[in-house]
Amino acid sequence: MTIRTAPPLPPFRAEQIGSLLRPPRLIEAIRRRQAGTIAADELAAIQNEAIDEVIRMQEDIGLQCVTDGEFRRVVYYSYFYVDGLGGIDFEEEGEQAWRYRDRAGRTIGASLPVVRKRLRWTRPINVADFEYVRARTRREPKVTLPGPNALHFFGGREHISREAYPRIEAFFDDVIDALKSEIRALAAAGCRYVQIDETALAKFGDPHIRDTLAARGDSWQELMALYIGNLNRVVAGAPPGMTIGVHLCRGNRQGYWQAEGGYDLVADSLFNRLAVDNFFMEYDSPRAGDFGPLRFLPKGKRVVLGLVSTKSPELESADALKRRIEEAAGHVDLDRLALSPQCGFASDFVGNPLTVEQQIAKLRRVVEVAGAVWG
Repeated sequence: MTIRTAPPLPPFRAEQIGSLLRPPRLIEAIRRRQAGTIAADELAAIQNEAIDEVIRMQEDIGLQCVTDGEFRRVVYYSYFYVDGLGGIDFEEEGEQAWRYRDRAGRTIGASLPVVRKRLRWTRPINVADFEYVRARTRREPKVTLPGPNALHFFGGREHISREAYPRIEAFFDDVIDALKSEIRALAAAGCRYVQIDETALAKFGDPHIRDTLAARGDSWQELMALYIGNLNRVVAGAPPGMTIGVHLCRGNRQGYWQAEGGYDLVADSLFNRLAVDNFFMEYDSPRAGDFGPLRFLPKGKRVVLGLVSTKSPELESADALKRRIEEAAGHVDLDRLALSPQCGFASDFVGNPLTVEQQIAKLRRVVEVAGAVWG
């Protein structure tokens, strides 16, 4: 008699965050589509071919969960909010706090969302993409969704039309309903692993971000409570059997970041008030602070340590990663930890300043170290 065992539940000991570097031919095709020189079906054919290849790459590396690399997205959250819900434009923001910075001190601007119309979920946005991946792998497909708070966090009330939303509560209701509808549609299609990218929460640790929010009339403590409540309303709609994780980072665009500062101010609320069991946490540089805040993690919850940087091409040594995992295990049981890069490799289609080969080496290192630490 053959005894069938259930597949392991995510998150896995070796994880990746979602977005992967697009091959040059796909980057060129996206630019040609934006310029109107190729048709949508021609771009889709190139995307399909690239996704087939990146699925095989993840399997070859040994990852237990795979994504489509977010190859159908131009920017990680615009696919859901702009292409899916509509009613949003972007404007270049000159405010220093929102500009992205790199290790050399250079900065690039941030395109901040402006909500012009009511946001409406009218159809599944990611289901077809999930089904495409599931049909091509026996590994666990993971779908990434933007969190419900990014649109408000970056622009505040003044970037949300008062004509469309006389009451800000109605805006949050629409966003939350859209994400709940999307999660239900994914579950109905068979998806059991969703990652919500909620980048606002970790950024409250940066004093410049807090000052910027205060200058526009927002208390970061009140926003923290509001944003956690919004996330809880989203995940409350997830059906049994679906694993949801929340990814936290401080900005990730072509190797640049937006914020720095540890989790000290937010960890207690984050771990104990947010109704999710799995956290993907940026920990690849001193900008993220130390592991001390992990002491607030209650029993039954898990942290995926983002120790491998997607912002630089240097390959982390296996010994250094093991030492950092051991250090984190001084604050939370080793059995409740896992390993990943700190963020995706390409939050927009241009991607971070690495080669595909360097990306593969980093993902292999994640799998190698996870195997050595957890078996």
